[in-house]
Order: sequence, then structure tokens, then C-alpha cells
Amino acid sequence: MILQELITNINKSVESLELSIARKYIEENIEILRENKTLLNGNARELLTFISNRRNEGYEQLTRRELMVIHAINTSANKFDLRELKKIIADNSMLLVRKDALDFLNSDAKVILEGMKAINQS
Repeated sequence: MILQELITNINKSVESLELSIARKYIEENIEILRENKTLLNGNARELLTFISNRRNEGYEQLTRRELMVIHAINTSANKFDLRELKKIIADNSMLLVRKDALDFLNSDAKVILEGMKAINQS
């Protein structure tokens, strides 16, 4: 994709609030966009900065499967289904170690998982 076309697509996506499309464009071309940051409009520039900072802090994008597991954890916590919650945690324990996954847990899940000593909230 030509640089000008890429910049135009990102700016249009951000203006129409299609942030997932803009994020995908930015993630695929992050190095080029860092060099040409001034060509982006203000909101697109902020999105680029946010994505860059998240990457630098060690946050990785969650896969679709990981998001589904987190959704299942949240649902089980809302229903207070501890048996199902323990089963999900046993099968996906490494997911709870990732700090970016904790951002997607709801308050019920965080409280229950802290009580179970499955996560450490600081």
C-alpha cells in the first residue's frame, strides 16, 4: 500500500470511528507510520502513540481465543459458578499471568480470582 493511501485510510477510519480498522492498519505499518507521524490527523496520531506505548510496555494483542476465554471467565464470575471458573483457570493458567489480560476482566472476576489467589492485583 502506498504511504499516502495508507495515511488517508487511517485518517478516514479514525474520523468515522472505525478504530478497529485503523488499529489494524497502524499495527501492520507501525514503523513507517512512526517516521511519518506528522501526516496523520490528531486523533490518528494519538491512536498511533497509544499503540506504540502499549507495545513498548510489553502488552501484546490478545488472540480471539484468549478473548473468548476471558469472556468465559467473566461470565462464570458473574454467575458465581466456581466449578466452571476453576476448570477454565486450570486449562488457561498462563493467560492470567499476562498483565494485558487482566485489563479485560470485570470486577467480579477480579475479586473472585484474587480470593482464589489466581491473580495478584497490586
